[in-house]
Amino acid sequence: MFIDTHCHLTFPELRERWDDIRAAMRAAQVERAIVICTTIEEFDTVHALAAQHDFLWCTVGVHPDNEDVHEPDVAELVRLGRRDRVVAVGECGLDYYRLGERTLADMEWQRERLRTHVRAARELGRPLVIHTRSAAEDTLRILREENAAEVGGVFHCFTETLEVARAALDLNFSISFSGILTFKNAAYLRDIAAMVPLDRCLIETDSPYLAPAPHRGKLNTPALVPFVARQLAEIKGLELETVARATWDNASRMFALPD
Repeated sequence: MFIDTHCHLTFPELRERWDDIRAAMRAAQVERAIVICTTIEEFDTVHALAAQHDFLWCTVGVHPDNEDVHEPDVAELVRLGRRDRVVAVGECGLDYYRLGERTLADMEWQRERLRTHVRAARELGRPLVIHTRSAAEDTLRILREENAAEVGGVFHCFTETLEVARAALDLNFSISFSGILTFKNAAYLRDIAAMVPLDRCLIETDSPYLAPAPHRGKLNTPALVPFVARQLAEIKGLELETVARATWDNASRMFALPD
């Protein structure tokens, strides 16, 4: 049995394929998934999908890449986060990858958004789903300043350094590996996966993106998360079933999912 802890089933690429996706999940023994929210505007759609299926749960949050969208305050995130089947706050964080002509000072809006999400998560007592890209130093600094370790959470689709992984672990966060773990040019990431304790590992697809080998370049769905588990098992010298059970248990514990 497998759980995909990060997928975007309401994105256009997947939304119209739900029947096929569900059938593929069943065939691949992917029995649970967390549907990730990236804007408040899409939250009702994300939440409705989770509410319709007893094997889906969801998050509430605003992705750092999203500009010119509704900016929730702590109270709004808390109100939405208290709805049934909402299990985490995010996807939130910092992303400086597309700075362009802007400076780091110009990204203060992202840093304030992240602080808002951490404060909401602490009020709710829910974990955080963290996205960080080209911004690890500021991400870790804000998480420390806002006492995010009180709730912890996950650094999703991890692609940062070994030092960042260790710092995240020290802050009570787990590390989630996506299909990138299977890419030929990701040897450094496999070294990190070898270091992260199994009880702090999660697996995800981040679908519809980042399909694992041998499906790289194709549409990704939660049905492909076993390929990530298989790669993690190979790295750690464990049976696939051991990694499947451990990542299932880790996710169930973090997101307070029922047995």
